[in-house]
Amino acid sequence: MARISRRSNRGKPKSSSDNDPPPNSENPNSRTRIPGARDRSLRRILSFPLYVLFFSGVLLLIIGLNMMNYFVNPVKETVKPRVVTPLPAPKLMDLPIFQGKHRESLYWGTYRPHVYFGIRARTPQSLLAGLMWIGVKDGRYFMRHVCQDSDELKTYGWTHHNGRDYGNQVLVDQNLKLTTSFLKSTEKESGYGGDWAVRIEAQNEVRDEEMPETVHLFFYVADEGGTALGLGGDTSDIPDDRILAFGSRDDIGSWQLHLESKEDFEFHYAGFKTHHIHNLSDLVQTNLGIQARRLDRLQLSDTSDYAPSILVFQISAMIPFKADIAFVSTSNSFGSWTEERIRSLTGDSLTSRLKQKEKQFDEKYQRCFGMSDELNSEAITMGQAALGNLLGGIGYFYGQSKISLPQSSNGVPGDNYISYWPAELYTAVPSRPFFPRGFLWDEGFHQLLIWRWDVKISLDIIGHWLDLMNADGWIPREQILGAEALSKVPSEFVVQHPTNGNPPTLFLVLRDLVCGINKNKFTASEKNEISIFLRQAFVRLDAWFKWFNSTQSGKDMNTYFWHGRDNMTTRELNPKTLSSGLDDYPRASHPSEDERHLDLRCWMHLAADCMSSISEFLEDSHIGKEYVLTAKLLSDFELLNQMHFDSNNGAYFDYGNHTEKVRLSWRIVETAGSYPTRELIREVLEEPVLRLVPHIGYVSLFPFMGRLIPPESWILEKQLDLISDTSTMWTKFGLRSLAKTSSIYMQRNTEHDPPYWRGPIWMNMNYMILSALNYYSKVDGPYRDRAKIIYDDLRNNLIRNVVKNYNQTGYLWEQYDQKKGKGKGARLFTGWTSLIVLIMGETYSDC
Repeated sequence: MARISRRSNRGKPKSSSDNDPPPNSENPNSRTRIPGARDRSLRRILSFPLYVLFFSGVLLLIIGLNMMNYFVNPVKETVKPRVVTPLPAPKLMDLPIFQGKHRESLYWGTYRPHVYFGIRARTPQSLLAGLMWIGVKDGRYFMRHVCQDSDELKTYGWTHHNGRDYGNQVLVDQNLKLTTSFLKSTEKESGYGGDWAVRIEAQNEVRDEEMPETVHLFFYVADEGGTALGLGGDTSDIPDDRILAFGSRDDIGSWQLHLESKEDFEFHYAGFKTHHIHNLSDLVQTNLGIQARRLDRLQLSDTSDYAPSILVFQISAMIPFKADIAFVSTSNSFGSWTEERIRSLTGDSLTSRLKQKEKQFDEKYQRCFGMSDELNSEAITMGQAALGNLLGGIGYFYGQSKISLPQSSNGVPGDNYISYWPAELYTAVPSRPFFPRGFLWDEGFHQLLIWRWDVKISLDIIGHWLDLMNADGWIPREQILGAEALSKVPSEFVVQHPTNGNPPTLFLVLRDLVCGINKNKFTASEKNEISIFLRQAFVRLDAWFKWFNSTQSGKDMNTYFWHGRDNMTTRELNPKTLSSGLDDYPRASHPSEDERHLDLRCWMHLAADCMSSISEFLEDSHIGKEYVLTAKLLSDFELLNQMHFDSNNGAYFDYGNHTEKVRLSWRIVETAGSYPTRELIREVLEEPVLRLVPHIGYVSLFPFMGRLIPPESWILEKQLDLISDTSTMWTKFGLRSLAKTSSIYMQRNTEHDPPYWRGPIWMNMNYMILSALNYYSKVDGPYRDRAKIIYDDLRNNLIRNVVKNYNQTGYLWEQYDQKKGKGKGARLFTGWTSLIVLIMGETYSDC
């Protein structure tokens, strides 16, 4: 749906020598030589009794014979389960188009979306950098580092970000306004990946010259591999050359970190030796706490562990304040640092370069999305922030997924999980504070926007996802890779289930790419790269389709249902369907293998149709015929209606073992050894029967979204009725996810689960519905004009509401309330909510 001079004479205890750690006679691992040790060892060997030598020889002979037997009859290696075996196909990320200049151009980036500002490289054991600061609320101090809603920042996020070498972010914490800018630069002398610069500006949100404030900033550099970093100064004074830190790594060569500021400020530092980068803010707070008790001041200790892998630099200054930090590297082992090169990344030169990058972003934004004159400046600003946050939220992760194991034959679970192979993932994330990791079904929606901005970045991301496919053609739907990602996820959600899928939304993007080639939307170079990508990706896409077709198929031919629903639950009003992406959207009340899920059938049609188009483009007629037939069968209008259409309601529905007579009731539950508790228990008042599941909502509109309804059909008119009816889906803020007529509309699913996809407005589904309305408003048919009117009204409602919420709250939201239009769920949700940019630009698939 994660290498540098081995020693530094900076920051060590004063008693230690310049080159070696202090000798420790009590250390059993000490390598200190003892005079005469070699002679005594030799005498001991010569004085050994002969029988000891004899038996030693016999023992060596036995060992030798056993070794010979091993090589003649080697023990068979344990075969890994297929679920954790990679698909035996060439990796997409090994393609030449992702190597060379492309790979190097994306090496450094703001690839740590879970922190307010963080930099890393696209390599497993990276050099990291980031920013912390002390916020003040109600007279109390709080450390800010990891994005979290409890910090209650008024706003934060990228106002601009091009996904490659530039970004500008604004963060407002109470009365403190921080601006962080990022710029990459490559010079002839630069090491691999080039240089980068960070500008940090601190201002008061509300100017109050009578009460000047002090800001405490903490910029750090850390090595994930634990390699020692060099400290640029022995004391708390900034050295003349302004070098904060230095080192050398195999990937980038020698490097230095420089600080430049024309303002007065106080400087302190601390160095730590640890492999646990994800709890860095705890280390800093502990250090500050000790100092505060000693000195009654907020300052770091100006000390360092021996050979520190983390260096933190504290800058305390009066507001307003501005500082530039430059990272320069060189592949030259002797170093190649010039004042001119550092000046180009700081001061007036940096100011000029940042302004130029901002102008280029604005021009490209208009060029890519063609915003019409009807949109005001507020809408344009919001749209740029939506795109900037999506691109600035791209992260790089490395680690191993945890995959659940099936229960043993007696039903008793053994080990809870098995580890996937170590893998990397370059991906956009839905929400930096809540979901800073990869989600498979979200990613397809992200790429609808990103491919139009930078198709090479989009292909890179899709390639990373497809390379995660196992031998069965399955991709874990949620990627939680590395310690930093794991630190943000409750343990019960970490393990992935290999029986469960996720909507294959990447086919939305791939279909657009093939369509774009056929309509000459790409340059010759882009067309060639997309062609190379699709040719190598085809075997993986084929395996992915076949996994769905075999594991998610229903009892009847050409039917499908989402696996993973709990048919034994006594707590859920309607058992969730997490694998569908629509979580608590109401399905059949009693999960069974008799179910037919309408949305999955439509996703399978999309996938088959896309595979057919790719086959035709690649001129692979043999396998293409199979997909042509499958797509034709799944688009058969009569068959679709027989299985899913209810003529009385004029709506499409799921099918399954269902009753409407289900409710949650309070019961006293007694458990042996504990006190009775009062809990909400599911109560079934009527036996379920096989039938259509009568809940109108997003799922009902999937045939409409998939354009499976002929433009001249009376059924199309019924869909337009459902969309525009205020008693079902229409609101003046967008289309609600579940009709007001549903018995489960806005009902809690458990005592602790409020309604999620049971009424609120979601941007991804509204975008797909708008895309279909746009299509039906342009093709010949009796309902063309009506589709156009509904399209215009829905588009205007969505834009107006998102802009209003952004201006009032400073955020894009996960969902929007269907009654008042207020943002709900996760804030700073710039995943698929950023599709508002495509809606404003009226940019839809025209396949």
